[in-house]
Formats: sequence, C-alpha cells, structure tokens
Amino acid sequence: MNDLSRLSLNQRTINRWSLREAIEGCARHSIPYIGIWRDKLAEQPIALTNQQLRDANLKVSSLCRGGFFSAPTPQARAASIEDNRRAIEDCAAINAPVLVLVCGPAHGQSLPDARATVRDAIAELAPYAQQHNIQLGIEPLHPMYAADRSVINTLQQANDLAEQFNTAVGVVLDVFHLWWDPEIHQQIQRAAPRILGFHVSDWLNPLPDILLGRGLMGDGIIDIPTLRHAVDTTNYTGPIEVEIFNQKLWDTDPNQALTNICNAYLTHV
Repeated sequence: MNDLSRLSLNQRTINRWSLREAIEGCARHSIPYIGIWRDKLAEQPIALTNQQLRDANLKVSSLCRGGFFSAPTPQARAASIEDNRRAIEDCAAINAPVLVLVCGPAHGQSLPDARATVRDAIAELAPYAQQHNIQLGIEPLHPMYAADRSVINTLQQANDLAEQFNTAVGVVLDVFHLWWDPEIHQQIQRAAPRILGFHVSDWLNPLPDILLGRGLMGDGIIDIPTLRHAVDTTNYTGPIEVEIFNQKLWDTDPNQALTNICNAYLTHV
C-alpha cells in the first residue's frame, strides 16, 4: 500500500472530534472515506452532514453501529429491532452502504438461544435493509467480548449466519477480532462474495485494556499485511477502515493523531 485511496477513518478513532471536525480533518489529510457513528451523527441535522460531506468530497464507508439484538426481554428485543430500522434509515440518508452489526451478548439466554435471537432479528431486518439499498454487515468480535458485546465471535459463525440470507447481509472483517483464528484464511476465502468491510488496528502485547487497548498499526503483533493480502485475493476493493479504541490516542492532539494514523497505514497495511 503506497497511497491513501482506500483509507477510511472510523470516527471513533479520533473520538474527541465532532462529526464536522472529523469530516474537516479527513479533508485536510486527503482521506477519502469516513466511518460514522450514530451518536456523532445525531449531534447535527442530516442535511448539514450531507452538505459537509459533499464540500469535503468525502464518502461514507459505513455507519456504526446496529445490532445488540439479544436484549433480556421480548419488549427490549422489539425495541432493538425498531432502533435498527432507524439505523438503516440513517444509512440511507447519508449514503452509507453498510450498517455494521455488533450483534449483542446473551443477556441471560443460553448461547444457542442468543445466537438464534440474532439470526431471527437479522431475518426481520434484511428485507427492510434491502428496500433501502443498505447491506447489513455482521462483525464477529473477539471471544473476550462474548459476555458483554457479541455472541458472534468467529468468522465461521458470521459466515454461517450471513449465508442464510441474500446479498442484503454480509460480513465485516476486523483484524483485531480475527487475527488469532487458525481458520481465518479459509474463512476469508469463504466470505469472498459477502465482504462488506475491512477494519485494521493492532493487538498490543500485553493488552493494556480489554476495550480501549487497540494499537496503531505496526505497534503490535498482528500480521496485518498477510491478512490484507488474503482479503485482496477475494477481490474486495472497498475501503480499509482504521478503527482504534485507545485512550492514549484519544488524548493525543487530533491532527497529530491523524498524521500518525496515515503514516502507520502507509507503512503497515
């Protein structure tokens, strides 16, 4: 990789910036894509966001996040479905092609029942997404998040789930969550027709924090170039989204942090 033509800034990576500031920062650094978070999107009118995106010549790679389907009660699960419908509408409003799904923990259900709840929710939402020309991207999370964030923890599970639906449903690959999996290369090839996103960061050793411990590319132990090559062989040519949850990075001057991100991307992705 010797250019930034596929780079997307996941907005959470520069967490202190508003959406306007993030859009302007991407424009200054010649970053062509941005991955937007719903809480940031809600801070200003959609029409203003769209105008800012046009002015910056910036495309939206994804909207994060949907999911959290396995709520503790039927009423809460129904509310989650409705919230995801609104998220799909938000995607359409800002021309985000993909809604990233963090599928949710068990919330008192058995793991099989929780995974069935996730499947049923996606089945209900997929036609609505298709009506809005939006794809639902199942993002498997590292097993350490099974208790509080997602019961979908391997790419095999995500592939098994996505293959039950039409092309409205696919998978999002994040190296932080998947680098350890002995079947990762086999499952990347299997996912080829359904890859909707590719996220990069690094795994610091030791991991300083379970949530806010991701590293800048090149600072950890993940063989990112090999995983990037594996994804490239599937003919995925979409954005490569840098998504880093790290308090030290968040506390860095945002413009310097973005310079560091671009340099790490050019060197290590």
